[in-house]
Amino acid sequence: MHDAQSTSHQAPSTTEGRTEIVIQRTSGWRLVDFGELYRYRDLLWFLTWRNIKVLYAQSIIGIGWAVLQPLFSMIVFTIVFGMFAKMNSDGIPYALFSFCALVPWSYFSNALLDSGNSLVSQADMLSKVYFPRLVLPLSAILAKLVDLGIALMVLGGMMVWYQRPPTWGIVMLPLLIWIMMMTAGGLGMILTSLAIQYRDVKHAMNFLVQLLMYSAPVVYPATLVPEWLQPYYALNPMVGVIEGFRSALLGTRDMPWLWIATGLVTSTLIFTLGLLQFRKQERVFADVA
Repeated sequence: MHDAQSTSHQAPSTTEGRTEIVIQRTSGWRLVDFGELYRYRDLLWFLTWRNIKVLYAQSIIGIGWAVLQPLFSMIVFTIVFGMFAKMNSDGIPYALFSFCALVPWSYFSNALLDSGNSLVSQADMLSKVYFPRLVLPLSAILAKLVDLGIALMVLGGMMVWYQRPPTWGIVMLPLLIWIMMMTAGGLGMILTSLAIQYRDVKHAMNFLVQLLMYSAPVVYPATLVPEWLQPYYALNPMVGVIEGFRSALLGTRDMPWLWIATGLVTSTLIFTLGLLQFRKQERVFADVA
């Protein structure tokens, strides 16, 4: 049974008391069928809510897991890089410096892993019923926003403790979060469309995320990167995001407009490539699931 990439649902029609749904081939190829996504919006919200509930169901700590991962990482980084390696932290206490980066990074890495595994984890649905497959990685991206919100509240408490008020740049946070979502979504769609066919991709994702962390200024400031290399370094969207978070919340530097603009362009390209790859492979998802 093939997933028809170029098919769409017409509105239900009633014939002799029976309701029929007609599936027919569309006249052209579209990157995203927004009308179809809108019709399946209830499924998107249901899957998003289910992803949130599954994470915390029958859990003693509950939503505390959203905080423990970046918190323990902050403790380890503070001891290793702050105390032993004496890493420069732009004049900010290293615990606060690293946690401010770990909040967006934890969202990005977890959203990437969950969206990258979305088709494999829901493989039983793919061959049983038709729905736009795009809702699976999208629901994973949206569900992780809850963890991000909880971690931001903890970060706010640390800022009060260290008496570091945010700057006016806090108004940029929605754009920075949008860049994170597009980057995680684009890479997630590429990885999940490959993982459904090649299951070893699933095992490689954790290794990939660990490597990506050191390509972003999580444990070190971006100022340590040689100036001639910084334009290429900023092609990683998370560079502008993390430095933007630090600028907005800690005032470590002026808002890195060029890096953010570069990251916005790069994340848009990544998301578009992810959609292209996903739509290209969509027709065989049910066959290989």
